[in-house]
Amino acid sequence: MPADTRVKICGLTRPQDVEALVAAKAAYGGLVFFPKSPRAVSIEQARALAVAFPPELASVGLFVDPDDALLEAVMAEVPLSILQLHGKETPERVSELRARYGLPVMKAVGVASAEDLPALADYGRVADMLLVDAKAPKDAVLPGGNGLAFDWRLIAGRRWPVPWMLAGGLTPENVRDAIALTGARQVDVSSGVESAPGVKDADAIARFVAAATA
Repeated sequence: MPADTRVKICGLTRPQDVEALVAAKAAYGGLVFFPKSPRAVSIEQARALAVAFPPELASVGLFVDPDDALLEAVMAEVPLSILQLHGKETPERVSELRARYGLPVMKAVGVASAEDLPALADYGRVADMLLVDAKAPKDAVLPGGNGLAFDWRLIAGRRWPVPWMLAGGLTPENVRDAIALTGARQVDVSSGVESAPGVKDADAIARFVAAATA
């Protein structure tokens, strides 16, 4: 398994979460700007967290179908490295925001069956990175962070025009198997390293990163 696997820990809410990511040598830290999420942070909270990121830790802002007002407010205050779009944004919207802010855009695509795979190719033509996630149930409040996995065999051996990241139901216990099966070089976790919704566990973060990069 490649030792250069890059790990994203999403849904940071406290200063000690940033410290845990730095100690574990994660590559990305995610800040959630979606009020319905138990991991949502205010602009003020996000700024305080993001300014503490060292240069080697990329700050990712997660948005779900954001309007321009929210984006402008966040971008004016929070130093972000990457925009993550986790809603039903169209390829045109992805291109628009990428051009407007001059930042790399990661587009999340939910996967439950082979019918969901063509969308990855569509977004791969306009985004800088893809997040291949488990599709949320129809009645789910959250588009991600539900602790659900999909059948990893659906994407085994597949490649897209841009780098991609595997998400959905990953834990310190299964991430090595997920990487081995899919060939993922980047992985994303949120609920899988929490002691409660929105409360990150430093020991679980350390174990997750260690397992992913072993």
